[in-house]
Amino acid sequence: MPANKDTAIDALIDKIKDMGNPTVVGLDTRLHYIPQEIKQKAFAQHGETPKGAAEAMFLFNKAVIDAVFDIVPAVKPQVAMYEQFGADGMSAYILTARYARARGMTVIGDIKRGDISSTAEAYSNGHLGRVYIEQTPHEIYQEDFVTVNPYMGADAVSPFLSDCRAYNKGIFVLVRTSNPSSVQLQELQTTSGLVYEHIGRLVAEWGKDFIGRHGFSSVGAVVGATAPEQAARLRQIMPRVFFLVPGYGAQGASAVDLSVCFKNKSGAIVNSSRGIIDAHHNEKYVDLAKKGFEKAIRQAAVDMRADLWKVL
Repeated sequence: MPANKDTAIDALIDKIKDMGNPTVVGLDTRLHYIPQEIKQKAFAQHGETPKGAAEAMFLFNKAVIDAVFDIVPAVKPQVAMYEQFGADGMSAYILTARYARARGMTVIGDIKRGDISSTAEAYSNGHLGRVYIEQTPHEIYQEDFVTVNPYMGADAVSPFLSDCRAYNKGIFVLVRTSNPSSVQLQELQTTSGLVYEHIGRLVAEWGKDFIGRHGFSSVGAVVGATAPEQAARLRQIMPRVFFLVPGYGAQGASAVDLSVCFKNKSGAIVNSSRGIIDAHHNEKYVDLAKKGFEKAIRQAAVDMRADLWKVL
């Protein structure tokens, strides 16, 4: 990256510092999270169809974004929640990303793509780069970062690195994930250490040319908060890699657990999905939700920020 050019991770860190909030809201939107009045409006127009479901998801996502855009720096839509509804769902995904960007938020596309080089190139062109139709370029998915699966090695990652360089974007590579069965592969012993440690060293190497003015790379790592000892080890292995941290709240990890992911009060952004976007169904916020589900969502985001700062 040019030395005088702000990187994708610099822009995200600036937003985190401005808001004092290292939180990303996961838009893992499910129909049962969506208030009945929104679903009724969408279904009245489109029926109980994939198009109706997608419309309800987008209307709900807009309300979530409007509730938190001034206190939360980023959103992370999970593509599978939209993809299951076909073309209409993917349209809602794109519209959600576009709307979040218009509100000034960073968009992290949780796509977990990873395939052989030609296929990875197509994924990267669509999600980070440009798709050329004859001589005309088109930006399709409107994301600033995406998550990437490194299981196929450098072939699966290098096309994303090329587009990160060309379009000033970023990626988060799956290193040590928060799901319980991750240990079946990620903690296997190899001749160069545990699998997740080896992947961490690869990520540090892949990202060494993408380090910005804040000292972190736009080639980041997904490191789950549910494994604090492993996260601490990875912070040693990857001192200049920015962490995307799932597992907080509903998955069981506390702010204390994830504190090891940070470096000098920076270096990580923590995801919460249903803990925020489904807060209106949480007994803690039920009275507030009576005044509007958006108020419960915003308060959950405020409470998460305060909880994180107890350890930062």
